[in-house]
Amino acid sequence: MDSSLLPAYLRHLQNERNFSPHTISNYERDLDFLITFLDRKEVDRLAAREYLLALEKHKYSRRSIARKLSAARSFFRYLQREKKLKANPFQSLLTPKLPKKLPNFLYPEEVRALFGVVDKRQAAGQRDAAILELIYGTGMRVVEVTSLNVNDLDRGDNEIRVLGKGSKERIVLFGSHAKSALNDYLGRARSELLKGRKAAALFVGRRGSRLTPRQVERLIRFYAAKAGITKKVTPHTLRHSFATHLLEGGADLRMVQELLGHVSLSTTQVYTHVTKERLKKVYDLAHPRAK
Repeated sequence: MDSSLLPAYLRHLQNERNFSPHTISNYERDLDFLITFLDRKEVDRLAAREYLLALEKHKYSRRSIARKLSAARSFFRYLQREKKLKANPFQSLLTPKLPKKLPNFLYPEEVRALFGVVDKRQAAGQRDAAILELIYGTGMRVVEVTSLNVNDLDRGDNEIRVLGKGSKERIVLFGSHAKSALNDYLGRARSELLKGRKAAALFVGRRGSRLTPRQVERLIRFYAAKAGITKKVTPHTLRHSFATHLLEGGADLRMVQELLGHVSLSTTQVYTHVTKERLKKVYDLAHPRAK
């Protein structure tokens, strides 16, 4: 297998599919392993099945195996489209069934606790408050938030133009809390952080450079620990909370799909399971004849 084919595919993921650096890094690691395995082998269905057996032999989890096979399938589909291969040997290979994993989310009181520990007297605190309000208030992915420029905001209509996965543009809405936090940040704090420097990025660090997804992940973990929240809290936890709380409030599933930027409705439907599970717990705790 020619390893020189990989860099072009990774550029394709970055430039044409708008994948985050973290996701591209995962693809690169998984495909490096695949290319090494296929070295000097005939790339056919037998080799694909042998690769699956090798993954199982290395005792990778089902989830890791599913991810690696998905990366392989996508890579060979790209090579087929580019006329580098005639067929995709991984296309018909069955992926191991995964146990259903419900999204981790915060309860409203945990969200209030998280936001309540941010020190808004400091410029960085005002920025962080705006980030938290924006992720929870819109359900945006962290890479979408960090990619925002000031010009993407329409504070008059409470809308943001977002470039999501696959370079698909959508409009997301934000409410009064996010608007207030953004106004505070843009009124003074952002200028303090820039210290006279020019930048298109909405969210910047102390040196005036655009914040990275990893930096946002760290600050959310910091505030979660400060708020005494023991569960793991990531930017995606806030995104999950956004969707869960919308559905619990009576929002239409297709509207939530549109706001999240999901291509398939089935991806959004996982949140209906979350709300049902929570409803069962409330019933068991509250109703005198539940048990």
